[in-house]
This record gives sequence, structure tokens and C-alpha cells, in this order.
Amino acid sequence: MVVGPAADAFWSGWRMLYVMGRDNVVGMSDGLNELYRVSQAVLSVTRQMSVRDVLKVIVRSARSLVGAQYTALGVPDAGNSFAEFVVDGMSLAEQDAIGPLPRRHGMLGVLLKEGKPERLANLEADPRFGGWWPAAHPRMTHFLGVPVRDGDRVLGIIFAANKVTPKSSGFTERDQEILSLFAAHAAIALTNARLYERSRELSVLEERARLARDLHDAVSQKLFSLRAHARAAAVLAARDDGPAATREIEAVASLGAEAHAELRAVIDGLAPPDLAAAGLAESLRRYAVLAGRAHGVPVTFEGACELPALGTDADAALYRVGQEALHNALRHAGAGKVAVTLSRTGRKVVLEVTDDGRGFATDAPSAGLGLASMRERAAAVGGTLSIRSAAGAGTRVRMTVPCGAEAPRQAEEAR
Repeated sequence: MVVGPAADAFWSGWRMLYVMGRDNVVGMSDGLNELYRVSQAVLSVTRQMSVRDVLKVIVRSARSLVGAQYTALGVPDAGNSFAEFVVDGMSLAEQDAIGPLPRRHGMLGVLLKEGKPERLANLEADPRFGGWWPAAHPRMTHFLGVPVRDGDRVLGIIFAANKVTPKSSGFTERDQEILSLFAAHAAIALTNARLYERSRELSVLEERARLARDLHDAVSQKLFSLRAHARAAAVLAARDDGPAATREIEAVASLGAEAHAELRAVIDGLAPPDLAAAGLAESLRRYAVLAGRAHGVPVTFEGACELPALGTDADAALYRVGQEALHNALRHAGAGKVAVTLSRTGRKVVLEVTDDGRGFATDAPSAGLGLASMRERAAAVGGTLSIRSAAGAGTRVRMTVPCGAEAPRQAEEAR
């Protein structure tokens, strides 16, 4: 649901288009057609998730909506230029010939400073224009520019140039209303794309931090022990204490093998395998076996012969939660054995990871261990996560995911 200033712009835009049709009954069909065109353009924009793709679709849609030869969208940076400047209607060769991106001067600077629409029959005749074009820049006469706003903040500007309708005297008031309406929706799409990209960046940082912790836990301590045993072996060899030196060398070889296995487990856990190729159950089984070998702890796996198709996101969430729960049991719980089960109960797929380790108080402030991350993964696909544990009583992590028609609905409700 859209809230705040962006929502105000959203609804005011739809009210404006409604009034355009209501107050001009003769042109009602034209108003409905425009509504359809704007709706299609909005849908095209909101399907995009990256900021760059959103900007490209915005300028392409704006050009079509108002019938312009050229459109562009500029996103200002912290200085006197643009962080992004996307153009439609020119080839890349034409853009390269023009030269560097424009700075925030002339009419572009006016739009950013004043934050209100500008519509001109002849851009070059306006004293605010600035009076020059780069040598390879096409001539522009008709001009229409509108801000892309989030409340009082101007996120960027959309401008269109050269109305292509034959014998046109320029952009009309209706063009301005349509482009302003579209800009209100573009602001929402642009804000959402930025939030999505930031969340992905945060996920990458969190994954790097997890990897650093895993490498430290899995390898650093082993390497320290390797050095200690190697030095002891060298000292004993110098004393001609062959049997003792041999024992130390054997310890070095054993620790090296353990470090290699743990490092292999960390590397294999960096990204989910191709779940579509091996299937969720088989992928989890392989990881459970590998992790158990790396830590020298028996891990059993029991999976249902047939599971319903849950979708890529749900499969990945179940795999990651299983991976994190195994990581906690093997690294932190002091478990003597771990059991992983994947089954179907009614209209739900259930994953359980159970260990006989030391357990913990689930309501304690220190009960981190990736539990919040696991709950978020489950909620993102409409599932639930429960954790049962107590000091000295082991731990059970249980994740359920709905299957069939319930899954998309519950995932949407979770958002």
C-alpha cells in the first residue's frame, strides 16, 4: 500500500484525470482512452525493479503519452549536475556526439529550482533558456517539463521536446495534465526501485558479514592450531623424539583435512544450488551430509518422496532456513546429532531441523543466531517459523510454507 506524500500525488493524479472526463462529456471516450494509455504506461514502469530500468521505461512511456520527438529524465546529484540522465528518441551514437551530460543550467535548472511544470511553444525564445546548444545537439522548439516529486522533494524532472503532431503549435494543456499524472506514478515507482536496490545491497553486506564469521569460525581457529602443532613437531624433531614428532605431524594432517572440509562447506553454502535441477529435498540432503562431515557430527535427513511445486522463492527460502538452522546446530549448539526432515502435511510443506545440543532461552536478548533472518525469509514467502528450545534440552526449528493457491495469497498478506 502506498502512503505518505507519494500517495497524495497518486490520488490527486487520478482525480485530475477523472475531472478531465467528467467535465467534458463529449470527450469522454478520449478521456477513457487517455486513462487506459496512462494505466498501461504505469504498469510498464512498476514492473521494473532496478532504478536504471525504471528511468528508461519512464522516458519511453512519457514520449508516447504526449507525442514528443524527444524525452529525457534527469535525476540531480548533490552538486551542479545529474546523477542520472536518460534520453529517449536519440541513438547512443547521437548522444555520444553531443558530449557530456548537461549541467543544471537553463530551463533544466529552472525546473529543478521551482519544482513546477513549464510548457513553452518555443524553448529557444524563452530568456531563461541560456542561448546555446552543443554542436551536435538537435534543435528543440516545443517544450514541456514536469517535476517528479515525492512530497516537497524533487526527485527529478521529465521533459519532452518537439511535438510530432502535424502542424502542431506545441504541447497542449491536456499533454501537461497527462504528463503530470504520469510523473506522480513515476515518483512512486522510482522510490520503490531505490528501496529495492538498497535492500539488496543490505542483503549483500549481511551475506558478506556472515561469510566473514563463518570463515573465522571454520578456518582461523584451525589454522592457529595447525601452526601450534607444526612448531611442536619441529621442536620434537630437533630433539630426536621421533614418536612424539610423528604424533604432532599426524595432528597437523588431521587439522588440515578438517579445515579443508569446513572451508569447502562455507564455499558450497555461498549460494543455493540449482534447486530446479536437483530438487529442494535432494539439495538439502546433500548440504546436510556435507555439513555433518565437515563438523564430525551425524546428520540424518528424511525427505518426502513427492513434494508440491512451491515456486523458486519458496524453495530458496526453505533451503536457506535449513542451511542456517544446520549452521547453528553444528557450530553453536554443541550437538551430538542433528535430524533434518522435509515433509508435506495437509496443504503445507514442513521443514524441521532438530538437535540434541545445549539449547537456549528463545526469549533471551542474546538469542540471535540468525533467528530474525530465518523468520524474515519465512514471512517473505507466506510461511511461518517456530523455534522450540530450552537450556539443556536441544532445539527444534520448524518452518511451514503453504502450497497451492494459498501460497501467493499468504505471501502477499505477509508483505
